[in-house]
Amino acid sequence: MVVLVTLGAMVLTLSYPPFPLPIISFFAITPAVLLIRQAVTDADPREAFRWGWWYGLITNAFVLYWMIVALWHFTPLSALGYVATISVVGLLTAVMFWFVVRIRLAAPGLPLWVVLPVVWTMLEWLVGHLGDIRFPWLGLGTSLADAPVLVQWADIAGARGLTLWLAWCNVAIVEAATEVRGRRYVLRGFATVLATVVVGLGYGLWRVKTLPIHDVGVIGMVQPNEGFRQKWEPAHADSAIATLFSLSRRLIAGQPRPQLLVWPEAAIPGYFLDHPQWDAEIAAFVQGNHVSLLTGGLDAELTVSAAHSYDIFNAAFFYDSTGDRARYPIYAKHYLVPVTERVPFVPVRLFRAIPGLAHWSGGFRPGREWSVYHSALGKFGVVICYESAFEDAARIYRAHGANFLINITNDAWFGNTSAPAQHASHLVLRTIETRMGVARAANSGITEFVDPLGRAYSATKLNQAASVAGVLRTSDLIPLYVRLGDWVGTLVVIGVLYFAGILIARRNRSSNNSIFRSTGP
Repeated sequence: MVVLVTLGAMVLTLSYPPFPLPIISFFAITPAVLLIRQAVTDADPREAFRWGWWYGLITNAFVLYWMIVALWHFTPLSALGYVATISVVGLLTAVMFWFVVRIRLAAPGLPLWVVLPVVWTMLEWLVGHLGDIRFPWLGLGTSLADAPVLVQWADIAGARGLTLWLAWCNVAIVEAATEVRGRRYVLRGFATVLATVVVGLGYGLWRVKTLPIHDVGVIGMVQPNEGFRQKWEPAHADSAIATLFSLSRRLIAGQPRPQLLVWPEAAIPGYFLDHPQWDAEIAAFVQGNHVSLLTGGLDAELTVSAAHSYDIFNAAFFYDSTGDRARYPIYAKHYLVPVTERVPFVPVRLFRAIPGLAHWSGGFRPGREWSVYHSALGKFGVVICYESAFEDAARIYRAHGANFLINITNDAWFGNTSAPAQHASHLVLRTIETRMGVARAANSGITEFVDPLGRAYSATKLNQAASVAGVLRTSDLIPLYVRLGDWVGTLVVIGVLYFAGILIARRNRSSNNSIFRSTGP
């Protein structure tokens, strides 16, 4: 069992970026399947819980190892945040293992290839809906981001549908490999999996050939590569602004000339309330060069309830080509990173009032509106940082008329880990799900474009200052996934509730039988 847990951690890690091994996805959770099958054979849900805990803990320790590096920028207690995260996911995985085994024992007629994919996918849904601690990083379906042709049907079922399918494939492969009824059944099992892969590839090739794609226009993106702490030093602030202008001038002077400039998340090293000259300089720059600009920054709003008290937001500001930003909404990030941007379940004002704590958490408030901006290139929405991992953000923008998406992020805190590649991979699924092109501007990389078929291009290297201009491509097709929403997520939740109902009904029958026996003649 220890070997299976260790193997499971290694295989699942290899299925995700930066490893370009899509074939691994079809075996990524086979160790988990074997652990669950053994617990069913032993009729021991407690054993399933124990191994589920270790499996969830160790696999996420491997996949999310970069959290120690990232959180170190905020607190030397980063290891505690890392351990807390993988422990919570480990506990949820343990409950999942236990639940699947209980269902198989209570209802043997329900095959594992039905129960496990549904419950696994529901767990992914749950992790993305846990309020202040939601963290939908790298669902199983996202492991196929490096095989965009194979996952084109995400425009129907979304990343959640891919997870359900991959989980089924893993179960089917294990059951075929362990089939004892003869070679014919073994081959039939593998052939069934292969048939679904062929269907997926066929749909993908058809979509690549037939999807109507058109150019949005030229977008220029700046990658200033500011050090995580250096940018926020008061003595360096003006230099950081100068770097943004310098790289932007290089883009404007080159070919193709951009119609829209994009600066990354929190590119402005302070508040416009404290530095109104930066606001004026940016307005004059875009007006003088007849180019619009979107930039990340920090926004502060005076609270109604308390004088001289401000709510702060991780925000994006849009300037049109006349230098005006006042008539456009300020987008505030909805999904805040737990701990680093907001301490879960603690009122922001209370936390910021405690001396010595505010320096390792942003104390931000979440945004309230999904702002669709109107530009010369068309209408676009903005996602900041790991909002790209939330499938509903891009879907909402598309449903509200956005033609393309802009993702601004600052991945400098990830260091030289696998996290930047993992982070960028989410956009492959978002573009396919919505059929919108995406321009991604990152402080330290990866800055890139992704077309509506999930194909990335013009990507920059990590940890170097750069500027890139290119033609963003998009599509006007509104896919079924946008129209129907996360219907797979809804179905798996209903499925798990049905399974839970089976357990409750069985328990009630057992209780009634016990009562009958105790009162019988």
